Amino acid sequence: MMHVRSKNRLFFLCCLMIVFAAGCVHEPSGVILTPEQEAARVAKSAKIHTELASEYYFRRQYKVALEEVDAALKSNPNYAPTYNVLGLIHMALDENSKAQSSFERALRLAPDDPEIHNNYGWFLCERYPDQIDRAIDHFRRAINDPLYETRHIAYANAGLCEIKRNNFTEASFFLREALTLHSSYRPALVGLIEMDFKRGQLAAAQSRLTEFKQKYSPTVKSLELGIQIERAMNNPRAVDSYMFQLQKLFPDSKEARAAREGRL
Repeated sequence: MMHVRSKNRLFFLCCLMIVFAAGCVHEPSGVILTPEQEAARVAKSAKIHTELASEYYFRRQYKVALEEVDAALKSNPNYAPTYNVLGLIHMALDENSKAQSSFERALRLAPDDPEIHNNYGWFLCERYPDQIDRAIDHFRRAINDPLYETRHIAYANAGLCEIKRNNFTEASFFLREALTLHSSYRPALVGLIEMDFKRGQLAAAQSRLTEFKQKYSPTVKSLELGIQIERAMNNPRAVDSYMFQLQKLFPDSKEARAAREGRL
């Protein structure tokens, strides 16, 4: 999981890229950049293209995102954040081998980068159930970096990963640490609901989900859990309500497709 960007950020980055490109075009002929100036130019180009790729990734415009990745790598083939974003794009496209290769390349270039550790950990947790120990190790690397500004995301990811193998004691610790750092972080809140559900504590899960709905906008996971909880409690009208919201709010999600196909 990565950060949610502001709505105006893509526009700003595109404008910055235009200005940057224009500056290159209008440089006086015959001017030779010093090695330091050339390195700064290359670094700036790679950074801007990588940030654009990230924005397009969040908008699910993967083809354009890959074009920006290519542009970034042409500027600097050894820029670790580019491979980090490329890993996320390949993950979204279900190209697991390419995603793993990209994340590992990113870590070879920047072995202490907490954002890369967090994203690679999430990839391992989501795609390889037998690699959860490795995933938790990567989350811990991110968590243990005192300068990592979004440690709550790594904590929450670790908690959600532990839920997958029913390790509820560790999951509870990680999720509550996430909420200590960010009390309204929805994935962590929904993780507590999922944990109640998987423990068979249906009334507690239902109550916690009702409280969540009153305070926050729904997520795909919260609606999926609503369907599962109400179905387990034999409340067909409530199931239908959650089904309707899932189709209305997240029609392109794999969960909505599964519901339409009768697999949820």
